[in-house]
Amino acid sequence: MSIVLRPGAPSDSTVCGRICFEAFRAIDDEHNFPWDFPSVEVATQVLMMLLSNRGFYSLVAEKDGKVVGSNFLDERGPIAGLGPITVDPTSQNATIGRRLMQAALDRASDRRAAGVRLLQSTFHNRSLCLYAKLGFDTRETISKMNGAPLGVSLPGYDVREAGATDLVACNLLCRRVHGHDRGGELDDAISAGTARVVVHLGQITAYATDVGFFAHAVAESNEGLKALIGSAPGFPGGGFLVPTRNSELFRWCLQNGLRLVHQMTLMTTGLYNEPKGFYLPSVLY
Repeated sequence: MSIVLRPGAPSDSTVCGRICFEAFRAIDDEHNFPWDFPSVEVATQVLMMLLSNRGFYSLVAEKDGKVVGSNFLDERGPIAGLGPITVDPTSQNATIGRRLMQAALDRASDRRAAGVRLLQSTFHNRSLCLYAKLGFDTRETISKMNGAPLGVSLPGYDVREAGATDLVACNLLCRRVHGHDRGGELDDAISAGTARVVVHLGQITAYATDVGFFAHAVAESNEGLKALIGSAPGFPGGGFLVPTRNSELFRWCLQNGLRLVHQMTLMTTGLYNEPKGFYLPSVLY
């Protein structure tokens, strides 16, 4: 058996999208959870987006010349986000996943990333053990929430579309909460028209690249996060992520009819600062 890793390209999206769908479906079915990707088409669209974005480093694994897996590294900020990593279910347990992970970590090290982060599904014991062996530390449990749009507004917390002139204020807010900014992601979201800010007493006190699985948010208070969630027209990616230890926000989501889909584990290597504020992670971190 010959395993070769190479950079990914948009032309890989069809085969990698199918593998991504099948791999996540297999583990979700095994544990009786909803599929992370509802169809091959959706998985392919997501991977095409990653393969086409210059801010992502992509890796494709081939076994005897056949594509059997892929992995991605978000390099748009000082902290790299890892995933999704998928291996063809017919090629599992052949160290392909480990090699894809190690290659991504080597890439982050070569680029002197301050840290690398990921989220893994808590029910997937095998991936948790692999990541721990590769040096990742567990930080906290994250709850994936989903449901119908809430249509809820908070007096004094006005939500509007974010623009390029909001970047400085949003990046400063993110640095206060996390110790680093996520300006590359926010810039992309502003260009895509999905980013929102919350204005309270004339100041930006929260922002979100979107309220969804692949998006993140940062806020000075839970009221800012509630305003973003309450005004969201939908939750792309099958839901959004809430730190479970934020009991007030978690309870508020449940009281407003949102449901828990499943839980995930935030894991990190390198730089990590305990958040000094309120946030919603993306599936990358």
